[in-house]
Amino acid sequence: MDSSRKAGDTMQADLSSPLSTAELVQRLAAIPTANISDAQERIGVASALSPSWPGARLAGPAYTVWTRPGDNLYIHKALEEVQPGDVIVVNGGGDQSRALIGDMIGIRARNQGVAGFVIDGAVRDADALAECGLPVFARSVTPAGPYKFGPGRLQIPVAIDGVVVSPGDLVIADADGVVVVRRDDAEQVLAQAEAIEAREEAKRTAFAGAAS
Repeated sequence: MDSSRKAGDTMQADLSSPLSTAELVQRLAAIPTANISDAQERIGVASALSPSWPGARLAGPAYTVWTRPGDNLYIHKALEEVQPGDVIVVNGGGDQSRALIGDMIGIRARNQGVAGFVIDGAVRDADALAECGLPVFARSVTPAGPYKFGPGRLQIPVAIDGVVVSPGDLVIADADGVVVVRRDDAEQVLAQAEAIEAREEAKRTAFAGAAS
């Protein structure tokens, strides 16, 4: 076999090889959540959760937590296991009476390389979370602190705003909100989302040209 054909075969193999989680996260992070939502037929969107401070954005694989409403013991346990780049996704039962995290957890998580939090519940210390740069998306903000008694569960499928999130699913969030992409569907969703973004960018360019 000649060397040029062998090189071509290798290139073809590389192009068809699965993307790593890190590659998927990097490319999905560059796409607006609106386009990712469109790419998966408007499902997987946690519409009730919003950034706790302006400009917050995150993307990463989910580390899941299921905790009793108003109790953050298992969030502390999660911080003992979570890996850099993970998004801690918490089913807090939608409770808004007690904040599940504040700046102390936020600073610790940031120092550990956590990509951010998505919490179906409340948080507090919004200004301090912004100052430390930890992206947090939640249902609301309250000054009331949490309990620390449990129970809870780690790394099982959980629900946030009616959306099921399994460990390792990809979570992307920006000013528009939170979208969840099943890990098994991620490459297909990425391809469709990038195509949608390319079409929209072409339209923006055309509109700008028509207006000038």
